[in-house]
Amino acid sequence: MTAPARPARVALTGGGYRAGLHLDLLRRLPSLVEVTGVLVRSDAAAEAARRRGLPVHRDLDALLRDAPDLVVVSLPAAAAPGLVLELLGRGAAVLTETPPAADLGALRALWAATGPDARVQVAEQYLLSPHNAARREVVRRGLLGTPTSVQVSSTQLHHATSMLRGLLGVGASPARVVATATTSPLADPITRAGWTGSAAPRPQVTTLATFDFGDGRSGLYDFTETQTRNPLRARRLVVRGSAGELVDDRLVRLADPTTVLTSSIERRQTGVQQDVQGADLDLLSLDGDVLFRNPFVGARLSDEEIAVASLLLSAAAWARGEGPAPYPLAEAAQDQLLGRAIVESLATGAPVTTPTEAWAPALAGGA
Repeated sequence: MTAPARPARVALTGGGYRAGLHLDLLRRLPSLVEVTGVLVRSDAAAEAARRRGLPVHRDLDALLRDAPDLVVVSLPAAAAPGLVLELLGRGAAVLTETPPAADLGALRALWAATGPDARVQVAEQYLLSPHNAARREVVRRGLLGTPTSVQVSSTQLHHATSMLRGLLGVGASPARVVATATTSPLADPITRAGWTGSAAPRPQVTTLATFDFGDGRSGLYDFTETQTRNPLRARRLVVRGSAGELVDDRLVRLADPTTVLTSSIERRQTGVQQDVQGADLDLLSLDGDVLFRNPFVGARLSDEEIAVASLLLSAAAWARGEGPAPYPLAEAAQDQLLGRAIVESLATGAPVTTPTEAWAPALAGGA
């Protein structure tokens, strides 16, 4: 891991679960990130931050006094827009959690108050997860030809739609969305708090939704309500293109008119058996070509932590004018629009066609 000229200076707001995850992760990257302070409202959250050895603040002026490059807003969606606007009004660059607003009305109001030039990014990391980043690189290199269809079964609503759009290269094109749901018994042996000790099934909802983006591009959404952490449900990703198909990490493609090739994305993991380098992801490759290289070798991060750290550091570099915007508000707004279309189609039992929104011009070049 090569340290930058100086660590990114990041401040955080909020004392909940996500804020705690960010704090614990950033403390493991001291050469890359300096946490300048934490804005909290409750005594319990303040004490938790102090135990981590971090400066605690109760107001924005104090939080911003140390001139952070980026302020991470880890608040519920209903409360986040107000704080985002306060921070922007004080000249701060902001990374806010997903979704950026609680509903479409609040989302449209947030966009109207900020617009395409606002210094705000949104914390969507799923396409930065190592295997998804490698799969996206397969698509970018044209190994599938033109991507035409994506199937996502791993995460919910706006997270999944960010993967659909990102892999298809869809901007703000109107989409026709049709969603259905079924309820079936499923054991739920682990929660955010840990193992439950119970193998008893309980009713859980599986939602299927189809997306027609036009021009022969489509998506399939398949999500069971506890799928993000339930070990009894797999995560699946399928990308179909004009010259091949990628199913999770297995690729089949047409090399020439009479030659079909099959390949697999290979993961090099250190610390296995007699390897003494320590447990770490090294890289992901295809046919000897590197698709993804772990930027945090030596930090012993999980795939999820690699994705979150990549997003935070990319957002900080963008805030300093040293890199591109990783996931602007317009992208997040379009993904939330599509996610809410799933919910609306389920509620009405009818297809939903998404409108062209005010943020559409910011996405004219695609996802």
